[in-house]
Amino acid sequence: MLSIALILLHSLAHFVEINEPSRPPNIVLIVADDLGYGDLSCQGSRSIRTPNIDALAREGTRFTNFCVAQPVCTASRAALMSGCYPNRIGMAGALNHTSLIGIHPDETLLPELLKARGYATAHFGKWHLGTRPKFYPTRHGFDTWAGLPYSNDNGPLHPTIRGIPPLPFIVNDTVVETDPDQAMFTRRLTDLATAFIRENKSRPFFLYLPHIMPHVPIFASEKFKKSSKNGLYADVVEELDAAIGEVMKAIAAAGIDRNTMVVRSEEHTSELQSRQYLV
Repeated sequence: MLSIALILLHSLAHFVEINEPSRPPNIVLIVADDLGYGDLSCQGSRSIRTPNIDALAREGTRFTNFCVAQPVCTASRAALMSGCYPNRIGMAGALNHTSLIGIHPDETLLPELLKARGYATAHFGKWHLGTRPKFYPTRHGFDTWAGLPYSNDNGPLHPTIRGIPPLPFIVNDTVVETDPDQAMFTRRLTDLATAFIRENKSRPFFLYLPHIMPHVPIFASEKFKKSSKNGLYADVVEELDAAIGEVMKAIAAAGIDRNTMVVRSEEHTSELQSRQYLV
């Protein structure tokens, strides 16, 4: 994850250097929570179909020996957003609903750097860098956000721990729903992402889309239940792939596909794919 931040910043700097005074590229950063290295057809899976992710791998740049800073939620996201080793900034491990700490306000995060360059910034998905309002994405460079403050098992659906408070779904710092239908997470985040793309097509934007699935507990929407050949997990991954396809279609429909950098990664594994349209 440390490398993603460096890749994005280097690519942005290179683009601006060779294209000024052209508009800077849009950046779409998609993260899947706990998706396995071999769970994609472009990675050899014969039981899960991922044509849209395969297209990113085929048409873009593929990093097959890419390593996250730590194989755990909060730490890896801290590295992704800050470009720092997570232990250096006190973000080891994974936070939960009882945690009092979060990403320090003095840390300069990727959305803050991009916002300073005139980017619109949005976060839709799992944050996991602090559960208190002072740590929320809107305090760290994001214009808007919607999603969970921590993992989707940190609620009544936890497989072993009982008594955890309801899981909050937050929109711009306000809890709008508790214990939402988890089968709709992928659909819900995709709708938010595509709307953001349409609304900001006339200006540079940074869209951070850290999907909640396939972190356990896993759910697929009705459209994708039993649609795969390998059970619920494959249903969930194929729905994620379809969601990425919708994001790519939204970019093309907005007429900005030649000026958009798309990066997709798994949170806890070592594979990354990117696709760049830099004119």
